[in-house]
Amino acid sequence: MESGRLQRVEAGQAYFRRPGKMRWEYASPEKNLFLVDGKTAWFYVPADRSVTRVPAKQSADWRTPLALLAGEMKVSRVCSRVTLAADEKPNNSGNVVLSCQLRGTPKAPKTNSASASSPEDDSPPKNTSVFLEIAPDTGDLVRVLVRDKGGISLEFRFENWQFNPVLPASAFEFQPPAGVAILNGELPLQNETMK
Repeated sequence: MESGRLQRVEAGQAYFRRPGKMRWEYASPEKNLFLVDGKTAWFYVPADRSVTRVPAKQSADWRTPLALLAGEMKVSRVCSRVTLAADEKPNNSGNVVLSCQLRGTPKAPKTNSASASSPEDDSPPKNTSVFLEIAPDTGDLVRVLVRDKGGISLEFRFENWQFNPVLPASAFEFQPPAGVAILNGELPLQNETMK
C-alpha cells in the first residue's frame, strides 16, 4: 500500500518490433509473458498452465497501444492530440511530460444548448488521462502514466533502451507449450501500478 492505495510492481524486459509487435517478459513477482504478434495479443502465466488470446485490435490492455507507440515511435498512431502537461510532474527533473488524447476514445458530450446537435467535441475523454514522459536529450520514452476516473493508475517505466537488438522473428510468435489451455477472450485487467 502506498498513500492508501494498492500498488503492485512488476518488472522485466520489453521488446518492440515493427509493425506493432512486442514481447513483455516479466520476471517478478511471477514469471509471465505478454506478447503481441501483430494480430493477436497473448497473455501466458506458466504457473497457471493457461494462455489467454484476443485479437490485438480488440484488446483493452494498455500494453497493446504501447506496441504501436514504442515499436513504431509514431505518437500519432495512439494520440489524436498531444499537448504539454504543465500540471503533471516528471519523475526525473529535466524531462518533459506530455498529455495524450487517445485515438478512438469517446469524447465528452457538449453541455451547452448551442452545441447540443454535435455529440462530440475536441476535449479529451473524461474517464482516462494518459501522460507520456520523455527525456528531451535522447527523445526516449521513459514513462507512460494512465489514470482513469475511478482512481486506478497504470504506470509503465522504461530504461536502458537498446535500438535494433538482434532478436529472432520467433521471439514475437507464441507457440503454446503442450498441455497449456488456450482461452479466447479478454486479457486479465491490469489495474495496479506496474513498473
